[in-house]
Amino acid sequence: LGPSMACRTCAGRWRLVAGRDTDETGPMDPDSRAANINEFVERLAFTAELRDGTPVRVRPIAPKDRDRLAEGWKHLSARSRYLRFLQSKTTLSEKDLTYLTEIDYDDHFAWAAEELDTRDRPGIGIARYIRSTDDPAVAEAALAVVDDRQRMGLGRILLQALSDAAHANGIERFRAYVSMNNQQVLDSLGAIGATRSAAEGGMVMLELPVPTASFDDSPLYQALRAVAIVHAGDDS
Repeated sequence: LGPSMACRTCAGRWRLVAGRDTDETGPMDPDSRAANINEFVERLAFTAELRDGTPVRVRPIAPKDRDRLAEGWKHLSARSRYLRFLQSKTTLSEKDLTYLTEIDYDDHFAWAAEELDTRDRPGIGIARYIRSTDDPAVAEAALAVVDDRQRMGLGRILLQALSDAAHANGIERFRAYVSMNNQQVLDSLGAIGATRSAAEGGMVMLELPVPTASFDDSPLYQALRAVAIVHAGDDS
């Protein structure tokens, strides 16, 4: 089952359950909530292949992924951490890990990718959106792929899945922040129609529409290609 069908049949219904601590009978106990989240994660999971034939499994992130996320962060170079998150800290705090793994799958959604042909199934990429508090149709989006799996097509797989989840949850535009000094990326995204406005701290805010039809023909996919070419080659 591919990401489009999975998200459009399940994500909208799930947001009524997964992100809450109650159900029809009252408060959920932690074990019941964990079981519900795990069932949802398994239902939406799908497999794909990277450009070199490596099989990967993609699924919504869950609280059980804390350790895997912390380990994956260590496998991003300092340059990758800064370019993607505008920060270069070497480890994630416990507060960071809680925020990034205990999500509601509606206002905050994230897909995680893991290798299938490695014993420990290491995490190799994450795509995430967080809905804006000032405009419910807009979400800030982020994508990270570990350095040794970049330029193999994983970015495309994750962004397409993220777009489907966002569309199912009523998000129309993705927002990202780029350093004002990163002129190559700003020029590349401007050339494909990203709307641009100034933000605080020397940043530029960019927005692109969430694809609703062919992902490969969308401005978001063109943005992925443009940024990948500028930074390190094509990760489309």
